[in-house]
Amino acid sequence: MKIGTLTINPPTILAPLAGYTHLPFRLLVKELGCGMVCSEMISANGLTYRSAKTKLMLATSEAEKPLSIQIFGSEPSVMAAAARMVEAAGADVVDINMGCWVRKVIKTGAGVALMQTPDLAEAIIKAVREAITVPLTIKIRSGWEPDGHQALTIAQIAVDSGVDAIAIHPRMARQGFKGSADWSVIREVKETIAIPVIGNGDIKVPEDAIHMMDMTNCDAVMVGRTALSNPFIFTQIDQLLHGKTWKPMDNRKRIALMQGLVDLHVGHFGEKRACHMLRGRLGWFVKGLPHSGKFRESVSRISTREEAMERINRYAALLEEQALFS
Repeated sequence: MKIGTLTINPPTILAPLAGYTHLPFRLLVKELGCGMVCSEMISANGLTYRSAKTKLMLATSEAEKPLSIQIFGSEPSVMAAAARMVEAAGADVVDINMGCWVRKVIKTGAGVALMQTPDLAEAIIKAVREAITVPLTIKIRSGWEPDGHQALTIAQIAVDSGVDAIAIHPRMARQGFKGSADWSVIREVKETIAIPVIGNGDIKVPEDAIHMMDMTNCDAVMVGRTALSNPFIFTQIDQLLHGKTWKPMDNRKRIALMQGLVDLHVGHFGEKRACHMLRGRLGWFVKGLPHSGKFRESVSRISTREEAMERINRYAALLEEQALFS
């Protein structure tokens, strides 16, 4: 698919996930075949106030390209200023969040609250579009009502204001992540507008991505929470897109990815913070494997890179003993 002049191949996108889609994880899923990665949701106010923590979220690498950086806010001028900073930092795409349902975001008028204020949403989109030269996307929900009418309204505003593609998570604002995503909303938007539509929501197994594309005719699929528990899903979707049967990740590759992720985290966040984060995240890679519970327990208290590598190597030796390396 294309977003403006940018080609996304394969048509798979890592969704922005607060606290997770930082540079180390984006590099990981890019290696696993993801077509485009997205940053965590970044506060436009934080950027313009030059927050050190927020600035760290702009860190990027050529190895993860193409990169979409998502910003949120409710003031057109501030959003425009933040968008310019994001483009200068190396974003290939600027994305406006119009789907976050978390209270602290919507109470400021940002996120999915913008779907209730279409005039403000339009002003923000136009201000950002004028501020940048790279492609512009927005990410929305169905809206606040079950009929999906607000999604259609915002989608048309986006088209008229120069947006290059729209991502839709078809749950209502009050649903959060509960209930089921109504993929028919994706199809309806796709049938209504001429720009690319990216489907998001309830991609739980690789086959879901193909089913979504067939059912809605969306141009690409965006994977969020499932990528945390199964980062290999991007490889598996790509296999299906090429007419192949998807395969479980080779266990030797799993080990190498875990070791690489440790070094990426330590290099980006520093050893202490990285190890604290990795205590829960290394377990993603062993889901469904023998003795995975023991491995998760063994890494739950790591505090140094050396400890992390030792636990990983110990688990690798156990898998090898049981002839589970191909």
